[in-house]
Formats: sequence, C-alpha cells, structure tokens
Amino acid sequence: MIRSLLRFLGLVLLAAGFIFFIYDGTKSIADHSLNITNLGQTWSDIHQNSLLLLKPLIEKRVAGWLWNPVMQTVLAQPTWVVLGVFGMILTMLGRKKKPLIGYGR
Repeated sequence: MIRSLLRFLGLVLLAAGFIFFIYDGTKSIADHSLNITNLGQTWSDIHQNSLLLLKPLIEKRVAGWLWNPVMQTVLAQPTWVVLGVFGMILTMLGRKKKPLIGYGR
C-alpha cells in the first residue's frame, strides 16, 4: 500500500517536473533568451502566504540553520529539477523488491 502510494506520488512529481521543463523551454523559445523559473518564484506565484509562513516555522521550531543555507539553496533551483529529483527519490523508494534467485532462506 505504501509502496504504491510512494510510486504514485513520485510519478506525479515527475510529470509536474516535465510540465515545468516544457513551460521553461517554451518561454525561452518565445523570448529568444534562457528563462528558468526557480522554485521560490513558482511557489510564490501559486501561494505566497504559505511560503511566507514557512520561514518562521523552520527558523524557530525546526532549526535556525536549516533556512539560510539549505532552504534558500533549494528555493533557488529550477522548479523542474527539484520536482524531478523528489519524484525520482519517491519512485525509487516505492519500487518493488527484486525476487530472490535460488533458494530463499
């Protein structure tokens, strides 16, 4: 049950990453320049209040050092890369076990 859910979420994230890859590509072709949308900008466009609430939550409740080097770096990466990486991780976590060859003990 959990494996199928992880595979499903991984495939959804991979599909979303592909959609954002196509979006950046078509935007770059139309503008005749390289346009890459970072995750922070995409998140801000979708729901800005949740992004603004995330910073104090991480700094005060989780760990103060986690926001500046880690989350700032993740939010500065292209959206399609972040979604693709998380999608691949979830898909690999949800893959089926390999069958045993020979005698199983």
